[in-house]
Formats: sequence, C-alpha cells, structure tokens
Amino acid sequence: MSQIEPLESGLSWLEASGAHADIVLSTRVRLARNLQGHAFGPRARVNDREAVLGHLRTTSERAQGLARGTLLELSEVDGRTRRILMERRLVSRDLLGDEQATPAKGAAVLLSDHDPLSVMVNEEDHLRIQSLVSGLRLQDAWAMVDRLDEELGHDLPFAYHPRFGYLTSCPTNVGTGLRASVLMHLPGLVLTKEIGRVLQGLSQVGLTFRGLYGEGSEVVGNFFQVSNQTTLGKSEEDLVDHLEQMVSRVIQYENDARQVLLRDARGVTEDKIWRAYGLLRYARNLSFEELMNLLSGVRLGVSLKLLPGLRVYSLNKIMIFTQAAHLEQAAGRDLPPMEGDTHRASYVRRILAAEGDVSDGPAPRGDGASDEGS
Repeated sequence: MSQIEPLESGLSWLEASGAHADIVLSTRVRLARNLQGHAFGPRARVNDREAVLGHLRTTSERAQGLARGTLLELSEVDGRTRRILMERRLVSRDLLGDEQATPAKGAAVLLSDHDPLSVMVNEEDHLRIQSLVSGLRLQDAWAMVDRLDEELGHDLPFAYHPRFGYLTSCPTNVGTGLRASVLMHLPGLVLTKEIGRVLQGLSQVGLTFRGLYGEGSEVVGNFFQVSNQTTLGKSEEDLVDHLEQMVSRVIQYENDARQVLLRDARGVTEDKIWRAYGLLRYARNLSFEELMNLLSGVRLGVSLKLLPGLRVYSLNKIMIFTQAAHLEQAAGRDLPPMEGDTHRASYVRRILAAEGDVSDGPAPRGDGASDEGS
C-alpha cells in the first residue's frame, strides 16, 4: 500500500464538473458494513476494532480500488489533520470522537488514490464505504461504491441475514446499508418561502434533509443535504433511482423559484446579490456562518448570470478552505476565533481578487475603491 498525502485528498468534489453543479455541490453514496464474529456498534471492544482494522489492511492490498491507497490510523494523526479530513467530509464527527481526546483505538480512514473513494473504519459500523463526487452523479457514485463493496466482500465476511439483509449498528440502516445524499443549494425556494412545502414533500416520499455535515448539523447558507431514509425492503438500485428522481424535481422547483425572483423581485434580488459580493470582496472579518450566508447570495448571482466572471469552483473552494482547520493549516499555527475571522476574510478577498473585479456596468465617476492589503 502506497502513501497518499492526506492533505491532498478529498478535493475532487469541489470541481463543479458534474451535472447541475450550480445547484448540486456534491453527491455521496455510502454503504454500512460489519464483519461477522466481531461485536459492532457500542458493544465493540478494543480487540474487535483492532481485528477489523487488521482484516481491512490485508484485504485492501488485494482490492483494486484501494491497493494504492493510504490507511490512516486516526490516533496517530495530529488533531488539525483530523479536523481537515472532517471539513472535507472524508470522516465524520462520530469517527473522530471528542475533539479534545484521542480517537478510539482502531478508528481509521482508508483514502483511495482514486480520489472520490474512501472507507471509514470503526465508526458506528465496522466499515463505511463511500464515494463523494461533484454535481448530481448518483449513478456514478453508486457504481464506484458497488464495485469496491464487491471487491471487499470477496475476502471479508460481511454480517448478513437472509431475511433482513446487511446487519448494521443502527436499525434504520439494516437492509441495504445504503445512504445516498445530495448536497443542494436552494436559495430560491428559501427566498420564495416554498422550502417548507418542498421539504415536507420529501419526507412524505421517504427522504430526509440535514445540514452540510449530515446528521446533527445545522442548515447554513441555504445548503441542504437530501438523502434516503429507507434502507430495508428495496434494492440499492431502486433507492438510488428514487433519490435521483426526487432530486431532479427539487432542482426544477429551485429553478422555477429563481425565475420567480427575477420576474417579481428582480431589484431586491440583485441588491441582495451585489451586497453579498461587496461584503465578501472587502470585509476584514468574517465568521464562518456569516461567510456561508453571504456565499449563498453570490452563488445565486453566478447561477443567474448576474455576477459574470466568477467560477462555481472558486466558490466551492472558499466554502472548504475558510473552515477553521484549513485556515490554521495555511497559517501554520492555531488561530483564536477572532484571528480566524480575519484570516477567513483575507482568504476570501484574495480568491475573489484573483477572479477579477466583477462589474454590472461602468463604475460611477470617482469610484476608486481598492482592496489594499488583501
């Protein structure tokens, strides 16, 4: 097994290369698997977790999708790198445990040299096999995970019941063990006050929504993670197809809402967008929550072609590289919250300046605003 630099992993989903990338930031498909003969969930002991890790280490060297990957035992990785992996959505809070404590023995993440693929080891379940890709690409993400699941399943004795399917720590994952999710930006539905109706409709067809980091995280910046709730009684293909159909409807609802904003409230919408851009372009202090709310307005402006010249890829980078651990990595030291806000604003100014000044027409006479020191 070769070594991949962890800080170079988990970034391909920022590329804005998939379908509907202005609305759908990413698609993730994840499979929960446990090994026979070892306790899992809260009952797992140290020897169970270490045995699972040993099995995966051996098997991954024979699996084509992971043979050139890197297995990181999180207890041996510094705290900042662990937080960076979480900010990139490669690991979960549950896997890392208490931020001030060393992760549980056996907790690990296997990073594939094929960037979208990774495996969390000894989280809630023994294995969480996942792919994370740009835009709306549910079929591609599922195909990657399915291939790796089959490869690992040739050597690893997955816990499986002929009636119930794959056995998992949480009963809601029993069956396929599949969780597919799509991270969506839905400002049109929020601003037209239609978001409640749409989210209620999703819940009625077996879907749910969460924030940027999944279960337990809050919705900020009008970003919603839509995923399946049902895992039992349907095939993986059926679950993926159903989610894709429903997400496609939500994309249409969002596009319709954006057109309503342009038709009925164009002036207010343009003002909101340009105010957001102006604050991001020149602010000297930004909290992450404030950044995400302003970034929502700018993303909307780019999608509606009201802010020409900005790339969705750059906005995706801002969302990740302005989080606390990434800012500390760039600074080479820990940053107190207020200083982190200053570094965050500086990073945003630098990225937007590199994109070039955005203008909606000739500047008024005498307008010579500059961004010295950015």
